[in-house]
Amino acid sequence: MPTTKLIKPTESELEILQVLWERQTASVRDVHEELAKTKDVGYTTTLKLMQIMHEKGLVKRDESFKTHIYQPAVSKEKTQRHLLGKMIDTLFGGSSTELVMQALGNHKASLHELEEIQELLDNLKKQ
Repeated sequence: MPTTKLIKPTESELEILQVLWERQTASVRDVHEELAKTKDVGYTTTLKLMQIMHEKGLVKRDESFKTHIYQPAVSKEKTQRHLLGKMIDTLFGGSSTELVMQALGNHKASLHELEEIQELLDNLKKQ
């Protein structure tokens, strides 16, 4: 049975995917304008990255219009799981506990977030 290998997006590709995950579909100009709100990026750089992402299978491209429309070819949740799993393995020696301790130790969690974490832990204990 063939397995699909999830391609690890670069940091710049992840920024583009974030825009596409939020909007569902977008032109290069749409993505570029969104990225330009927070960083200095050239239109041609965005265009080239999105072309590469299409070749890698990270995005789909609808060429039926004059302006190509892109959409994500990978799900946000699957990408998060994959990248988080790799991070736990490489940075935390496979220890989810170390990841959580580091995250909670360095970032102030709100009471609501702590309650959600507690609920998740309670549910995991029941399994």
